[in-house]
Amino acid sequence: MVASAVLATLVVAALASLFMAWSIGAGSSGSTPFAPAVGANAISVMRAGFIVGVLGLAGAVLQGANVTEAVGTELVVGSVLTATASTVALIVAAALVAIGVFAGYPIATAFTVTGAVVGVGLAAGGGPAIAKYQEIAALWVLTPFVGGGIAYGTARLLRKESIPETVAVPALGGVVGLLVANIRFAVLGGESGRSLAEVGAAATPPLVLPVLNVELGVAAVSVLFVGVSVALVRREVVRDLAQGQRRFLLVLGGLVAFSAGGSQVGLAIGPLVPLLGSVSVPLPALLVGGGLGLLVGSWTGAPRMIKALSQDYSSLGPRRSIAAMIPSFAIAQTAVALGIPVSFNEIIVSAIIGSGYAAGGAGVSREKMLKTALAWVGSLALAFGVAYGAFTGLEFLL
Repeated sequence: MVASAVLATLVVAALASLFMAWSIGAGSSGSTPFAPAVGANAISVMRAGFIVGVLGLAGAVLQGANVTEAVGTELVVGSVLTATASTVALIVAAALVAIGVFAGYPIATAFTVTGAVVGVGLAAGGGPAIAKYQEIAALWVLTPFVGGGIAYGTARLLRKESIPETVAVPALGGVVGLLVANIRFAVLGGESGRSLAEVGAAATPPLVLPVLNVELGVAAVSVLFVGVSVALVRREVVRDLAQGQRRFLLVLGGLVAFSAGGSQVGLAIGPLVPLLGSVSVPLPALLVGGGLGLLVGSWTGAPRMIKALSQDYSSLGPRRSIAAMIPSFAIAQTAVALGIPVSFNEIIVSAIIGSGYAAGGAGVSREKMLKTALAWVGSLALAFGVAYGAFTGLEFLL
């Protein structure tokens, strides 16, 4: 009887986790990355939904371990996330997300899941992970300023008449190439994964450059990525500036979609990590399951959202869209590397606002900014309170 009850609890937790994965794939992580490219007529809606799903699955499998383990084991001190606690956290988070989806309220998934997991963890007798909370709070608070600031500076650069776009856009391509060379992948080995630059430099002598404190081989491979990226983007924009910008947007959309999979899958399956030992399921299998949930969500729900969002992005133009997507990619990868759950809505909205101010504040509503920020804070507080109360009440009844 006890075994049956535990099994039933695990099944409910898994179903709630799959719903979370579907809603994330259908929501911001599935719709936002390619909306600028659709708005710029660089790709069709259905093709964008298909590609973002595949890339989200790839990101979940190749980069999802850090955030997944952080959500499952680092938000509360002590091994208190039992099957019941994890189930309560997932049900509360999934229910709040569902209410937000159907009622039209902007419930932020990262804030909701984090609040729910911390709520049940503290209610179950765990201690607050102060150091981790400080890391999370720092990233959440800095994201609007850093992302918006970079987007603002990038948009201003692209608007400068003294710098031709055939020079500025390839230079930005080089920055993206540098980031791609140095993002980490768990499948490449190492305790926290290895980057393509580190793999490419494995055969070179471990000579460290004194000023940069970087291995010579890593620097050489990074420079190679930068050079190739600059050359490819320049070839496209010299041939046809508008078409080159659209293709660059497609690449950025793919990178952001990949990053979204690596970041957001942990929100859906992270609470299940403490239960893996009892069901003998390896983490890679869990990542595949979560990634498939994102994939299905992207294929079934994202096209409608992409079509709606692309109308907003079409007013941005390719330059502002590029300016918004580059910091979004960089911040998402930073969150993945640090194992910090982050809201893609926060990342994208902040970058769009920053690029909007570069165009004189076009399309930027301060009232909407305030309401969105309050919704993020409210999502965290509501999820924490409901999860804490639900688990406390359940423990009292049992």
